Amino acid sequence: WTREALEQASSYPVATYRAARYRGYPRVADLGCSAGGDALALAEVLPIIGLDQDAGRLALAQANLTALELDARAHWVRADLRAGLPFLTGSLALFFDPARRAAGRRVFSVKDYQPPLEILSDWLRHFPALGVKLSPGVDHREIQQYRAELEFISLRGELKEAVLWFGPLQTAHRRATLLPGGRTLQASSTQALQTSLPLSDPGQFLYEPDPAVLRAGLVAALGEQIQAAQLDPDIAYLTADQLCATPFARSWQVTDWLPFQLKRLRQYLRQRRIGRLVVKKRGSPLEPEQLIRDLRLEGENQAVLFLTHLRGKPIAILADELPVAAKPD
Repeated sequence: WTREALEQASSYPVATYRAARYRGYPRVADLGCSAGGDALALAEVLPIIGLDQDAGRLALAQANLTALELDARAHWVRADLRAGLPFLTGSLALFFDPARRAAGRRVFSVKDYQPPLEILSDWLRHFPALGVKLSPGVDHREIQQYRAELEFISLRGELKEAVLWFGPLQTAHRRATLLPGGRTLQASSTQALQTSLPLSDPGQFLYEPDPAVLRAGLVAALGEQIQAAQLDPDIAYLTADQLCATPFARSWQVTDWLPFQLKRLRQYLRQRRIGRLVVKKRGSPLEPEQLIRDLRLEGENQAVLFLTHLRGKPIAILADELPVAAKPD
Protein backbone atom coordinates (compact mmCIF):
# COMPACT_ATOMS: atom_id res chain seq x y z
CA TRP A 1 0.00 0.00 0.00
CA THR A 2 0.80 3.66 -0.11
CA ARG A 3 -0.77 6.02 2.41
CA GLU A 4 -2.97 7.80 -0.14
CA ALA A 5 -4.11 4.54 -1.76
CA LEU A 6 -4.97 3.01 1.62
CA GLU A 7 -6.91 6.09 2.76
CA GLN A 8 -9.14 5.86 -0.33
CA ALA A 9 -9.53 2.06 -0.30
CA SER A 10 -12.83 0.46 0.67
CA SER A 11 -12.92 -1.41 3.95
CA TYR A 12 -13.01 -5.15 3.25
CA PRO A 13 -16.54 -5.80 4.64
CA VAL A 14 -17.92 -3.02 2.42
CA ALA A 15 -16.02 -4.19 -0.66
CA THR A 16 -17.15 -7.78 -0.09
CA TYR A 17 -20.79 -6.76 0.30
CA ARG A 18 -20.63 -4.65 -2.88
CA ALA A 19 -18.86 -7.31 -4.93
CA ALA A 20 -21.71 -9.77 -4.32
CA ARG A 21 -23.98 -7.71 -6.59
CA TYR A 22 -21.81 -8.70 -9.56
CA ARG A 23 -22.49 -12.43 -9.22
CA GLY A 24 -23.65 -13.93 -12.49
CA TYR A 25 -21.53 -11.73 -14.76
CA PRO A 26 -18.67 -13.40 -16.67
CA ARG A 27 -16.20 -10.61 -15.86
CA VAL A 28 -16.02 -7.17 -14.24
CA ALA A 29 -13.70 -4.27 -15.05
CA ASP A 30 -12.42 -2.44 -11.97
CA LEU A 31 -11.93 1.09 -13.32
CA GLY A 32 -9.40 3.05 -11.27
CA CYS A 33 -8.41 -0.06 -9.33
CA SER A 34 -5.50 1.66 -7.52
CA ALA A 35 -3.78 -0.75 -5.12
CA GLY A 36 -6.56 -3.32 -5.36
CA GLY A 37 -8.81 -2.75 -2.33
CA ASP A 38 -11.95 -3.55 -4.32
CA ALA A 39 -10.20 -5.91 -6.72
CA LEU A 40 -9.51 -8.27 -3.79
CA ALA A 41 -13.22 -8.65 -3.08
CA LEU A 42 -14.33 -8.67 -6.72
CA ALA A 43 -11.84 -11.39 -7.68
CA GLU A 44 -13.34 -13.69 -5.07
CA VAL A 45 -16.66 -13.49 -6.96
CA LEU A 46 -15.65 -13.39 -10.65
CA PRO A 47 -12.68 -12.73 -12.96
CA ILE A 48 -11.61 -9.09 -13.13
CA ILE A 49 -9.77 -6.63 -15.35
CA GLY A 50 -8.06 -3.92 -13.31
CA LEU A 51 -7.40 -0.57 -14.97
CA ASP A 52 -5.34 2.33 -13.67
CA GLN A 53 -3.09 4.91 -15.27
CA ASP A 54 -0.52 4.63 -12.45
CA ALA A 55 1.90 1.75 -13.11
CA GLY A 56 2.95 1.74 -9.47
CA ARG A 57 -0.63 1.28 -8.27
CA LEU A 58 -1.13 -1.57 -10.73
CA ALA A 59 2.00 -3.28 -9.40
CA LEU A 60 0.64 -2.96 -5.86
CA ALA A 61 -2.73 -4.38 -6.90
CA GLN A 62 -1.08 -7.34 -8.60
CA ALA A 63 1.07 -8.01 -5.53
CA ASN A 64 -1.95 -7.85 -3.22
CA LEU A 65 -3.94 -10.35 -5.29
CA THR A 66 -0.92 -12.62 -5.60
CA ALA A 67 -0.62 -12.65 -1.79
CA LEU A 68 -4.16 -14.04 -1.61
CA GLU A 69 -3.60 -16.44 -4.54
CA LEU A 70 -6.14 -14.60 -6.65
CA ASP A 71 -3.73 -13.40 -9.36
CA ALA A 72 -4.97 -16.01 -11.86
CA ARG A 73 -8.39 -14.34 -11.79
CA ALA A 74 -7.06 -10.88 -12.67
CA HIS A 75 -5.73 -9.12 -15.75
CA TRP A 76 -4.12 -5.69 -15.46
CA VAL A 77 -4.24 -2.84 -17.97
CA ARG A 78 -2.51 0.51 -17.72
CA ALA A 79 -4.93 3.01 -19.25
CA ASP A 80 -6.18 6.57 -18.95
CA LEU A 81 -9.93 6.25 -18.43
CA ARG A 82 -10.50 9.66 -20.01
CA ALA A 83 -9.28 8.29 -23.33
CA GLY A 84 -12.07 5.71 -23.48
CA LEU A 85 -12.37 2.10 -22.41
CA PRO A 86 -10.30 -0.51 -24.27
CA PHE A 87 -13.13 -3.04 -24.40
CA LEU A 88 -15.75 -4.22 -26.81
CA THR A 89 -19.36 -3.89 -25.76
CA GLY A 90 -21.06 -6.95 -24.37
CA SER A 91 -21.77 -8.63 -21.08
CA LEU A 92 -18.87 -7.02 -19.23
CA ALA A 93 -19.90 -5.25 -16.01
CA LEU A 94 -18.09 -2.18 -14.70
CA PHE A 95 -17.09 -0.92 -11.26
CA PHE A 96 -15.76 2.64 -11.17
CA ASP A 97 -13.85 4.14 -8.25
CA PRO A 98 -12.85 7.71 -9.20
CA ALA A 99 -10.06 9.43 -7.29
CA ARG A 100 -11.46 11.79 -4.67
CA ARG A 101 -8.21 13.55 -3.81
CA ALA A 102 -6.23 16.24 -5.60
CA ALA A 103 -2.80 17.43 -4.46
CA GLY A 104 -3.22 15.34 -1.31
CA ARG A 105 -6.54 16.93 -0.33
CA ARG A 106 -10.06 15.55 -0.44
CA VAL A 107 -12.41 16.83 -3.11
CA PHE A 108 -16.15 16.85 -2.50
CA SER A 109 -17.82 17.76 -5.77
CA VAL A 110 -18.31 14.97 -8.32
CA LYS A 111 -17.12 17.51 -10.91
CA ASP A 112 -13.69 17.43 -9.25
CA TYR A 113 -13.36 13.64 -9.11
CA GLN A 114 -10.63 12.19 -11.34
CA PRO A 115 -12.03 11.40 -13.81
CA PRO A 116 -15.12 13.58 -13.18
CA LEU A 117 -18.45 11.81 -12.98
CA GLU A 118 -19.63 13.26 -16.28
CA ILE A 119 -17.57 10.54 -17.99
CA LEU A 120 -20.33 8.05 -17.14
CA SER A 121 -22.52 9.16 -20.04
CA ASP A 122 -19.99 7.77 -22.54
CA TRP A 123 -19.68 4.41 -20.76
CA LEU A 124 -23.36 3.80 -20.14
CA ARG A 125 -24.15 3.73 -23.87
CA HIS A 126 -22.13 0.53 -24.17
CA PHE A 127 -21.97 -0.90 -20.64
CA PRO A 128 -25.29 -0.59 -18.81
CA ALA A 129 -24.24 -2.68 -15.78
CA LEU A 130 -22.22 -0.10 -13.85
CA GLY A 131 -21.53 0.56 -10.17
CA VAL A 132 -19.87 3.79 -9.02
CA LYS A 133 -18.29 4.41 -5.63
CA LEU A 134 -18.93 7.90 -4.24
CA SER A 135 -18.04 9.87 -1.15
CA PRO A 136 -20.69 9.36 1.57
CA GLY A 137 -21.02 13.12 1.76
CA VAL A 138 -21.97 13.46 -1.92
CA ASP A 139 -24.37 16.29 -2.69
CA HIS A 140 -27.66 14.69 -3.77
CA ARG A 141 -28.28 17.57 -6.20
CA GLU A 142 -25.14 16.74 -8.16
CA ILE A 143 -26.31 13.22 -8.99
CA GLN A 144 -30.07 13.66 -9.33
CA GLN A 145 -29.72 13.60 -13.13
CA TYR A 146 -28.74 9.91 -13.06
CA ARG A 147 -31.40 7.21 -13.35
CA ALA A 148 -29.77 4.92 -10.85
CA GLU A 149 -30.08 3.48 -7.38
CA LEU A 150 -28.30 5.50 -4.71
CA GLU A 151 -27.14 3.33 -1.81
CA PHE A 152 -25.54 4.48 1.44
CA ILE A 153 -23.55 1.95 3.43
CA SER A 154 -22.58 2.09 7.11
CA LEU A 155 -20.26 -0.26 8.99
CA ARG A 156 -20.89 -0.72 12.72
CA GLY A 157 -22.73 2.59 12.84
CA GLU A 158 -20.14 4.59 10.86
CA LEU A 159 -21.13 5.89 7.44
CA LYS A 160 -18.58 4.56 4.94
CA GLU A 161 -19.62 5.29 1.37
CA ALA A 162 -22.28 5.82 -1.25
CA VAL A 163 -22.76 3.82 -4.43
CA LEU A 164 -24.62 4.49 -7.66
CA TRP A 165 -26.01 1.34 -9.31
CA PHE A 166 -27.03 1.56 -12.97
CA GLY A 167 -28.97 -0.65 -15.33
CA PRO A 168 -29.40 -4.32 -14.33
CA LEU A 169 -27.42 -3.71 -11.12
CA GLN A 170 -30.13 -1.36 -9.86
CA THR A 171 -32.56 -2.97 -7.39
CA ALA A 172 -34.27 0.07 -5.82
CA HIS A 173 -34.42 3.85 -6.06
CA ARG A 174 -32.76 4.61 -2.72
CA ARG A 175 -31.25 2.21 -0.20
CA ALA A 176 -29.57 2.25 3.22
CA THR A 177 -27.49 -0.81 4.13
CA LEU A 178 -25.99 -1.69 7.52
CA LEU A 179 -22.90 -3.87 7.82
CA PRO A 180 -22.05 -6.39 9.03
CA GLY A 181 -25.20 -8.35 8.42
CA GLY A 182 -26.41 -6.63 5.26
CA ARG A 183 -29.70 -5.36 6.71
CA THR A 184 -31.24 -2.97 4.24
CA LEU A 185 -34.00 -0.36 4.05
CA GLN A 186 -35.16 0.87 0.67
CA ALA A 187 -37.52 3.12 -1.27
CA SER A 188 -38.74 1.95 -4.66
CA SER A 189 -39.42 5.39 -6.14
CA THR A 190 -39.03 9.14 -5.66
CA GLN A 191 -42.64 9.24 -4.51
CA ALA A 192 -41.85 6.79 -1.72
CA LEU A 193 -39.28 9.28 -0.37
CA GLN A 194 -41.90 12.03 -0.06
CA THR A 195 -43.85 10.35 2.74
CA SER A 196 -44.27 12.54 5.83
CA LEU A 197 -44.72 11.37 9.40
CA PRO A 198 -47.05 12.77 12.07
CA LEU A 199 -45.52 15.08 14.68
CA SER A 200 -45.59 14.25 18.37
CA ASP A 201 -44.27 15.31 21.76
CA PRO A 202 -41.52 13.00 23.04
CA GLY A 203 -43.03 9.62 23.87
CA GLN A 204 -41.57 6.92 26.08
CA PHE A 205 -38.94 6.03 23.49
CA LEU A 206 -36.59 8.01 21.25
CA TYR A 207 -34.92 6.64 18.12
CA GLU A 208 -31.70 7.90 16.58
CA PRO A 209 -31.52 6.57 12.98
CA ASP A 210 -28.33 5.06 11.61
CA PRO A 211 -26.34 7.56 9.48
CA ALA A 212 -26.95 5.48 6.33
CA VAL A 213 -30.70 5.91 6.88
CA LEU A 214 -30.24 9.65 7.36
CA ARG A 215 -28.15 10.15 4.21
CA ALA A 216 -30.50 7.99 2.16
CA GLY A 217 -33.46 10.15 3.17
CA LEU A 218 -35.28 7.13 4.60
CA VAL A 219 -36.18 8.49 8.04
CA ALA A 220 -39.90 8.57 7.16
CA ALA A 221 -39.70 5.03 5.77
CA LEU A 222 -38.15 3.87 9.03
CA GLY A 223 -40.78 5.78 11.02
CA GLU A 224 -43.56 4.00 9.18
CA GLN A 225 -41.88 0.64 9.75
CA ILE A 226 -41.58 1.10 13.53
CA GLN A 227 -44.80 3.15 13.88
CA ALA A 228 -43.01 6.24 15.17
CA ALA A 229 -43.58 9.99 14.81
CA GLN A 230 -41.17 12.90 14.41
CA LEU A 231 -40.58 15.65 16.93
CA ASP A 232 -40.12 18.20 14.18
CA PRO A 233 -40.46 17.96 10.38
CA ASP A 234 -36.82 19.01 9.94
CA ILE A 235 -35.32 16.85 12.69
CA ALA A 236 -34.45 13.18 12.21
CA TYR A 237 -35.22 11.96 15.74
CA LEU A 238 -38.21 9.60 15.97
CA THR A 239 -40.42 8.92 18.98
CA ALA A 240 -43.08 6.44 20.08
CA ASP A 241 -44.79 5.12 23.21
CA GLN A 242 -44.21 1.50 22.20
CA LEU A 243 -40.73 0.09 21.64
CA CYS A 244 -40.16 -1.59 18.29
CA ALA A 245 -36.89 -3.47 17.87
CA THR A 246 -34.97 -2.23 14.83
CA PRO A 247 -31.35 -2.49 13.69
CA PHE A 248 -31.75 0.80 11.81
CA ALA A 249 -31.69 3.07 14.87
CA ARG A 250 -30.30 3.35 18.37
CA SER A 251 -33.11 3.25 20.94
CA TRP A 252 -33.41 5.39 24.07
CA GLN A 253 -35.93 5.36 26.89
CA VAL A 254 -37.07 8.88 27.67
CA THR A 255 -36.92 9.73 31.36
CA ASP A 256 -38.05 13.34 31.02
CA TRP A 257 -38.14 16.33 28.71
CA LEU A 258 -38.63 20.08 29.07
CA PRO A 259 -38.55 23.24 26.99
CA PHE A 260 -34.96 24.42 26.82
CA GLN A 261 -34.03 27.23 29.18
CA LEU A 262 -30.54 27.26 30.66
CA LYS A 263 -31.44 28.28 34.21
CA ARG A 264 -34.31 25.81 34.40
CA LEU A 265 -32.17 22.98 33.01
CA ARG A 266 -29.36 23.75 35.47
CA GLN A 267 -31.79 23.60 38.38
CA TYR A 268 -33.31 20.36 37.06
CA LEU A 269 -29.92 18.62 36.80
CA ARG A 270 -28.71 19.82 40.20
CA GLN A 271 -31.86 18.53 41.90
CA ARG A 272 -31.05 15.10 40.50
CA ARG A 273 -27.34 15.28 41.40
CA ILE A 274 -26.26 14.87 37.79
CA GLY A 275 -22.58 15.73 37.61
CA ARG A 276 -21.63 13.97 34.36
CA LEU A 277 -23.53 14.67 31.18
CA VAL A 278 -23.29 13.36 27.61
CA VAL A 279 -24.86 15.88 25.23
CA LYS A 280 -26.19 14.88 21.82
CA LYS A 281 -27.80 17.37 19.50
CA ARG A 282 -29.68 17.69 16.25
CA GLY A 283 -30.92 21.07 15.07
CA SER A 284 -29.48 22.95 18.06
CA PRO A 285 -26.86 25.71 17.60
CA LEU A 286 -25.42 25.12 21.08
CA GLU A 287 -21.97 23.59 21.50
CA PRO A 288 -22.07 20.64 23.95
CA GLU A 289 -18.77 21.51 25.64
CA GLN A 290 -19.80 25.11 26.29
CA LEU A 291 -23.25 24.05 27.53
CA ILE A 292 -21.70 21.63 30.04
CA ARG A 293 -19.50 24.44 31.36
CA ASP A 294 -22.47 26.81 31.60
CA LEU A 295 -24.54 24.21 33.50
CA ARG A 296 -21.90 23.99 36.27
CA LEU A 297 -22.83 20.40 37.03
CA GLU A 298 -22.60 18.91 40.54
CA GLY A 299 -23.32 15.41 41.77
CA GLU A 300 -22.45 11.74 41.46
CA ASN A 301 -25.05 10.74 38.83
CA GLN A 302 -24.78 10.80 35.05
CA ALA A 303 -27.24 11.28 32.19
CA VAL A 304 -27.61 11.65 28.43
CA LEU A 305 -29.16 14.89 27.21
CA PHE A 306 -30.60 15.47 23.73
CA LEU A 307 -30.84 19.03 22.44
CA THR A 308 -33.33 19.29 19.61
CA HIS A 309 -36.55 20.93 18.42
CA LEU A 310 -40.21 20.17 19.01
CA ARG A 311 -42.34 21.80 16.31
CA GLY A 312 -39.68 24.47 15.83
CA LYS A 313 -39.06 25.22 19.52
CA PRO A 314 -35.92 24.12 21.42
CA ILE A 315 -36.29 21.32 23.96
CA ALA A 316 -34.08 19.13 26.12
CA ILE A 317 -34.68 15.38 26.46
CA LEU A 318 -33.10 13.12 29.06
CA ALA A 319 -32.92 9.46 28.10
CA ASP A 320 -31.20 6.15 28.83
CA GLU A 321 -29.90 4.05 25.94
CA LEU A 322 -31.49 0.63 25.58
CA PRO A 323 -29.51 -2.52 24.68
CA VAL A 324 -29.16 -3.23 20.97
CA ALA A 325 -32.34 -5.08 20.03
CA ALA A 326 -30.93 -6.91 17.03
CA LYS A 327 -27.17 -7.25 16.84
CA PRO A 328 -25.60 -7.61 13.38
CA ASP A 329 -24.49 -11.10 12.38
